[in-house]
Amino acid sequence: MIPKLIKVKTIEPYVIWVQFTDNTEGNWDLSYLLNKPIFKKWTDSDFFKKVHIDHEPFSIAWDEDIELCAYTL
Repeated sequence: MIPKLIKVKTIEPYVIWVQFTDNTEGNWDLSYLLNKPIFKKWTDSDFFKKVHIDHEPFSIAWDEDIELCAYTL
């Protein structure tokens, strides 16, 4: 059974912490994505803090344009 994403929060600019149902957890530095135009929205710290779980595909999301597959991190 593939563990599901259950928690996500920001740790610092461009870094998130995630936890899965099997208690696997960790921090991911996403700053390497800033060179892609869509992720420029993250330069607004209030926007970056809006990270949440999109429960339909169990992805990490900020808005309807920015979603990351938790399993590819």
